[in-house]
Amino acid sequence: MIAFPGRRRHAQANRGLSGRPRTISIRLAVSALVLTVILLTAAASSLLWWRTAEGISRELASTINEQIVAAVRKEVSAIVDEARAAHTAIRTLFLQNVLETREADKREFVFLSQLQSQGTISWVAFGWPDGSYFAAHKLGDRHLEMMEISLSDHAGQRRVDEYEVIPGDIQFENRRFEPTDFHVGEQEWFKSGLASEDPQWFKVLDHPIGQRPSIAFAGPIDVYQERQGVLAIIIEYTRLAHFLAQLEVGRTGTAFIFDGTGELVAAPDKDADELHPARSQKQVLLPVAREALARAGEKGRKEAWRSRLSVANAAYEVALTPLPFPGWSLATVIPEAEFLGPVETTLRRLIVGLALGALLAALSSAVLARSVIAAPLTRVVGEIRHVETFALDQVRRHPSRLAEIASLSGAIAEMAQGLSAFRKFIPADLVRSLLRQGVEAKPGGAVQELTVMFIDIAGFTGLSERMGDRVVPLLSEYLNLLTEQIVAHGGTIDKFIGDAIMAFWGAPTAQQDHALRCCQAALACRRAIEQSGLADDRGQPLQIRIGINSGRMLVGNIGSELRLNYTVIGDAVNVASRLEGANKSFGTQILIGERTHRLARNGIVAREVDSIAVYGREEGFAAYELVGLAGEVDAERQRGSWISRYEQGLAKYRNRDFSGAIIDFKAVLGDRDHDRPSELMLDRCEQLQRGTDEGWRPIAALKSK
Repeated sequence: MIAFPGRRRHAQANRGLSGRPRTISIRLAVSALVLTVILLTAAASSLLWWRTAEGISRELASTINEQIVAAVRKEVSAIVDEARAAHTAIRTLFLQNVLETREADKREFVFLSQLQSQGTISWVAFGWPDGSYFAAHKLGDRHLEMMEISLSDHAGQRRVDEYEVIPGDIQFENRRFEPTDFHVGEQEWFKSGLASEDPQWFKVLDHPIGQRPSIAFAGPIDVYQERQGVLAIIIEYTRLAHFLAQLEVGRTGTAFIFDGTGELVAAPDKDADELHPARSQKQVLLPVAREALARAGEKGRKEAWRSRLSVANAAYEVALTPLPFPGWSLATVIPEAEFLGPVETTLRRLIVGLALGALLAALSSAVLARSVIAAPLTRVVGEIRHVETFALDQVRRHPSRLAEIASLSGAIAEMAQGLSAFRKFIPADLVRSLLRQGVEAKPGGAVQELTVMFIDIAGFTGLSERMGDRVVPLLSEYLNLLTEQIVAHGGTIDKFIGDAIMAFWGAPTAQQDHALRCCQAALACRRAIEQSGLADDRGQPLQIRIGINSGRMLVGNIGSELRLNYTVIGDAVNVASRLEGANKSFGTQILIGERTHRLARNGIVAREVDSIAVYGREEGFAAYELVGLAGEVDAERQRGSWISRYEQGLAKYRNRDFSGAIIDFKAVLGDRDHDRPSELMLDRCEQLQRGTDEGWRPIAALKSK
């Protein structure tokens, strides 16, 4: 019977043969540390006391928050209801012909009465389809103003009538005219309201008097099925800021209102009104509220969210609550010190006393733990570090008197042997690079500018059908050749898809010249295939097609928690794939995108083949055929002859000079037999010359992926 070395070593350990250190249970070693638990019991009691006090404080903060939320929700609901009620009331007057939109005196009276009766409304505005505008505007609690902008009477001027609010009435003060560039036709509430059937809420910034952040409830006014204009009830954010200042959020807490985009709607300011803008940015707790919004994310805007945040060495109880207005959230911030300050002082004194008592026990247990447990574990951790960096050949076994640690060391060594067998199935270099950069194995990524390349074999579908399983050796040799070239030029191989290879440059290691490296790799791949002598089952040399594109794309770990793939995704990646397929249409081998050509143009020789619109896209972009590297003799000579002549013909074609383009494309074919792009362009020009060019676009649309 064959005895395996691993089994023999385990048998010797079990028999306790001489020469091997005797092992003891880790339980015995840890028992020496139990003595320190006695000294820590008092600390545990203090911690329990602290937790209880902390729980009570949070309950108190929760109660305050619930009261604040109820008050704010009630106020926001009142604002929404008042705006709807005012809009309905005025709209009814128009519909019942009690009031006509052009009756200035009655209109002023109705608008002013709404401002007086509805305390939260800042504006009542009306816009006519011809661009005329009329509005009543509240100026704090003591003054009102009526304004009118007419396109026929005092064009370019804004008429303003000011009124003083006196008990039970209003009193006219003065009238003035001033220049204005306000056009109601440019306002979203007016444009959308004119085109809709029902009133809606809008976010408003621009007013005739300048920028005032507001919300507006605006909708159309129809009389006898004829659209008269758009009526808007507008509430400035300053009204909300004034209301928030009246709330008591603890002694030093604050409440904020944010909209669905995370923009601040209101912060407490007792002096804020239509005359005095809110001083929101002076709120010291505003950064804490913004931090809470960022952490809560989208979920925090849809449902109630609470958390404890630490900002600038201070702790806060923060709550986010949706409000009865689309997208709005209330954020309450209460400093934790309001409730836990006295508790923390008492606890600090207690901890100092306990620390002195536990110090001696800690020192003695540390010496024992270091010699018996820490030192062996440190050596084992060193081997885990080798596994972490995939340096599997450096992993060693370490004997220990603790049976568990000795077993752990053996398990790590065996794990390293098992992982070594799978190196060919995973990109080990990529794994090492990601580990060096601290990239965690979880879904996530970042948008970066990279260059991506797709390669496949021309006619591989038919080849694989004819050869069957005999295609595997050919495919393996082909993939080996291209893999060597891609890795040699600093590329990261993303995946193999049958005969196709996807690779990218610029990540995970940053490369400033990623576009040029990719082009160099493409030319090297083509040269390697040509020199290899690889042929198909009919004896024809293998032909490859390559598509390259640069741009901003998402790179990172894409997938699920169970399985990840370090890859790139995005529109720029799709374009590279389409360029690879476009080679078939143009009879080329390597096509690169505009951004790649721009980044690498000083290091390569290329010609613009055509402007193409890939499958699924309307807009076109320039596609270039990669000819060679700058400085190569053949490439430089070609650049001065047929490439320039082709691009000259392409320019004439785009200018509809089809006769001139035909001459240039024929000249290229005289220098290069069977130049497929020239043949295609020549045929296209001749067809356009014979027929009509109506609907012609200088963009070639690819009909398939």
